[in-house]
Amino acid sequence: MNVISTTLPGVVVIEPKVFGDPRGFFLETWNRPRYEAAGIPGNFIQDNLSSSRRGVLRGLHYQKPYAQGKLLSVVEGEIFDVAVDIRRGSPDFGRWVGVMLSGANRRQLYVPPGFAHGFCVVSDTALVTYKCTEVYHPEADHGVRWDDPALAIDWPIADPAVSEKDGRAPLLGAIAADELPEYP
Repeated sequence: MNVISTTLPGVVVIEPKVFGDPRGFFLETWNRPRYEAAGIPGNFIQDNLSSSRRGVLRGLHYQKPYAQGKLLSVVEGEIFDVAVDIRRGSPDFGRWVGVMLSGANRRQLYVPPGFAHGFCVVSDTALVTYKCTEVYHPEADHGVRWDDPALAIDWPIADPAVSEKDGRAPLLGAIAADELPEYP
């Protein structure tokens, strides 16, 4: 397994070891001791699967309280996956990192608690799976506007399909400080 740091501390790309032969391939998508040794906490308690079509953009989501860390991978298709540091007091507040994840490259992205997360689909369809460190709490669900000009995320799609909820999410600068996660 290869762990690649990104420009945001704590957000890492994981390249699992892939065992392939003419029949196909095998890889471990989670191995608690190995991932913990790489600095990824092993307290995942919920798994999710998302199916989307080309041009769909989901995010930017976070929970406050009950912040979720997420370990994402793509089973089929390709996405541009984004993590944004929205922890008040963080030296990286408002910075983002984006990574292409696909069924072909088999990479994973770990997004720590306290970050907003979103992705857009760049293939015809995509199946995205992710492990979460906290269960979903509807009352704690929050979002940041996907096209916030202050963030200036370079999404690789034009005119994405977003949910009504994501389309009316506030700009980061309009969110009250007590509604944002705290930097440790």
